[in-house]
Amino acid sequence: MITFVCCLIVLVLGYFVYGKFIERVFGVENQRITPAYANQDGVDYIPMSSWKVFMIQFLNIAGLGPIFGAIMGAKFGTASFLWIVIGSIFAGAVHDYLAAMLSLRNKGESLPEIIGRYLGVNFKQFMRVFTVILMILVGAVFVAGPAGLLASLTPKHLDTTFWIIVVFLYYVLATLLPIDKIIGKVYPLFAIALLFMAIGVMIMLFVHFPDLPELTDGLSNTHPNQLPIFPIMFVSIACGALSGFHATQSPLMARCLKKEKYARPIFYGSMITEGIVALIWAAAATCFFQKNGMGESNAAVVVDHITKEWLGTVGGIFAMLGVIAAPITSGDTAFRSARLIIADFLHLEQRTISKRLLICIPLFIVAIALLFYSLKDQNGFDIIWRYFAWCNQTLAVFTLWALTVYLVTVKKPYIVTLIPALFMTFVCTTYILVAPEGLALDVTISQIIGGVSSFILFIVFLVWKSKQLKSD
Repeated sequence: MITFVCCLIVLVLGYFVYGKFIERVFGVENQRITPAYANQDGVDYIPMSSWKVFMIQFLNIAGLGPIFGAIMGAKFGTASFLWIVIGSIFAGAVHDYLAAMLSLRNKGESLPEIIGRYLGVNFKQFMRVFTVILMILVGAVFVAGPAGLLASLTPKHLDTTFWIIVVFLYYVLATLLPIDKIIGKVYPLFAIALLFMAIGVMIMLFVHFPDLPELTDGLSNTHPNQLPIFPIMFVSIACGALSGFHATQSPLMARCLKKEKYARPIFYGSMITEGIVALIWAAAATCFFQKNGMGESNAAVVVDHITKEWLGTVGGIFAMLGVIAAPITSGDTAFRSARLIIADFLHLEQRTISKRLLICIPLFIVAIALLFYSLKDQNGFDIIWRYFAWCNQTLAVFTLWALTVYLVTVKKPYIVTLIPALFMTFVCTTYILVAPEGLALDVTISQIIGGVSSFILFIVFLVWKSKQLKSD
């Protein structure tokens, strides 16, 4: 438990120390008029209170990642604790905050527009397609888990298919209606349920005070299938440390922010909060695996067992509500983000509901088709999840490189995003080479190719930077 407690403390200190440093690096201009006022349209650009924006942002980015991802990551041992802490402070929170600030400074631009602004027009076109595909994958992936859990809690005739239909009907409403109608009213309540669950599990960790692995025990790989820590763990624990999906959500809330000073507690702070949730679930899952063995691969079963055993019937119900609500709310904002990305690209105004429907209907048709494909194939969901996980982290790579280029052009300390960009380039390149859904190459060969590719990209960056300095 000593390592767990130290990791919690470091995460909190990271917000106050490194978060403040990153805020100074960017430079807040609190008198600047935000897009919430400059572009107010009553649908997507609406000024909202900072606490409400925080709750929505936290729930948007949480999803299944900090719970299911942390549970899967816990199988790798103490290394998962370290990545959650280091990744959240130095990569994930920096990524989320700076992406939000660039959107805030550019009329609430969507992520592909931001990336294109700094990596070029070709990248912008590619990112428009890539990001929309990721949003559809998120929408599909984040339905199956909650629908299955709801089916297990309700009578047999209310099966998984029934709940999938119900969730998609909710998606339609949440995607089309103004952001303050459903999202602004319901999300804070769901966020409280998710935080209640995490706090309850954390309290029980201190009550039971289990013998968790410590750093002094080393960082040996404890995964039952001996999957390599690098790169598999860094993709498995996505939203709990670093996630490209987060940068697609930041513009949604950047369009509702009243002042720039609220950006650090909302964007940097929500990522640190998510890191704390992930750390708690990684520790709880470690207890479960110590007691029941590591044979269980269904994270939902682990969640159900932990909440019922530790939090009792009432606590378990609230906890399950948080687990169900978090992915659903990430799914609907994924579709909302996709709608806005396509609207920005096509220059379609979104005040009228017919224009919103024009974009949403094709999105939902594709997502539903993907989802029912995954249900027919025994391994379909796992395949979609793995593709989502890799696309998610790859999007983070593109975002981090765009942020690095921005910091170079404005002559600010670009090292804060360059190191995470290089590391995640190494991770994602190696993953697609070694993963079964990729090229399935030998681990060592994949790591060598991934390392060399990242080094070459670093050289390309240094050459570009040198030319940039000469042109200035």
